[in-house]
Amino acid sequence: MSPVHSFLSSLAAGTVELFDLTAPLSAQTPTLVLPEPFANLIDFSIEEVSGYNEPGPFWKHHNIHTGEHIGTHIDAPIHWVSGREGKDVSQLDPERLVGPAVVLDFSEQSAADPDFLIDVEHLVAWQEEHGPFPANSWLLFRTGWDRFDHDKQAFLNLDEHGSHTPGFTAECAKWIAEELDISGVGVETVGIDAGNAGALNPPFPMHHFLLGADKYGITSLKNLDKLPTHGALVVVAPLPIVGGTGAPTRVLAMVGRNRP
Repeated sequence: MSPVHSFLSSLAAGTVELFDLTAPLSAQTPTLVLPEPFANLIDFSIEEVSGYNEPGPFWKHHNIHTGEHIGTHIDAPIHWVSGREGKDVSQLDPERLVGPAVVLDFSEQSAADPDFLIDVEHLVAWQEEHGPFPANSWLLFRTGWDRFDHDKQAFLNLDEHGSHTPGFTAECAKWIAEELDISGVGVETVGIDAGNAGALNPPFPMHHFLLGADKYGITSLKNLDKLPTHGALVVVAPLPIVGGTGAPTRVLAMVGRNRP
């Protein structure tokens, strides 16, 4: 039996469980808010064109209006100045959009400190305990932030000092980009950088280093708590927008399980 037939047989037999890691996309989806003088993307909205009526008696369809980086989405290399000569979202390598998922849990630290930053030492210690990160893998960072995805105020956690959400130190972002043979990074927060990452050097270091190294980022993930540390297969499926710096993305994970 070929690997594909074996996988399909496992799906049919229920020995592979499917998890949707995507946040539903609606007008209520929390979105990034940049301070002045920077311009913000439009929020998602949906407009009925016809609904089984005179404009379309047998069908219903809509126009959608959205920024590229709204809800669960992917950041392509050209999203950042450091990757401006890189790939747009339509050019992303398909073989890098499917791969092993590694789930790293920093939810306890993030609950204690919303400004918690993951550093190199955290990832080195993780590998010493669990083993090296597989080639072509996606590192999915669990912070518990998806519990706020229905509440824009809590999700962005804004005050007069900025946005307080967890992320990465500049040193960690550089190390991930330069030292690890991975496809990309996934987070539960609104962006791949910490809320106050504009104050780091360089500003927004995960964007700067990761996208500049031809790696990808996905945001606003859910259900990472349902995945094992190792052993899941992740499928990242963005809209292939020509010239796009990013796109809304469906992210699915498959996990083997033993049935009685």
